[in-house]
Amino acid sequence: MLIAQQHRIRYSDSVESGAFIFPLSGTAFLLVDPQDVPERCEESGLIERIKKFVEVHRNSFLLLQAPFNGKRELEIMSLIQHRFFGSNLKVLPVRNNAEIVKGMLTIAKATSKPHVDSIQDRMSLARAHIIESSSMWEMLRDIL
Repeated sequence: MLIAQQHRIRYSDSVESGAFIFPLSGTAFLLVDPQDVPERCEESGLIERIKKFVEVHRNSFLLLQAPFNGKRELEIMSLIQHRFFGSNLKVLPVRNNAEIVKGMLTIAKATSKPHVDSIQDRMSLARAHIIESSSMWEMLRDIL
């Protein structure tokens, strides 16, 4: 679906299966389905897969695909979040293929160089506008 929309996606030997890399934004996504994880998550090798993925990719996202948030899906998500707390891994729960594609495209677009510059410019303009129109800023100007 992504290739049909002419997005550049890279695969390599250093990447785990289920990984998608957007080279223009430097963003990597790892798709995990909780149904593919055995009952004992620690023994499945999932944590090692994610650890390797995080070590290889600086800007990494884990897409946890679950059609509904049952007890098991929440336990797996909680385990991953606790294990990788403080790392550069961001965990996104997704429900279907449309959410997977939408999430990847939104993040890849927002982190690509031309869009990052545009977003930073807009944020600077918004900050300047807020400061200029702030009544507190006017009071400080009057005092000084």
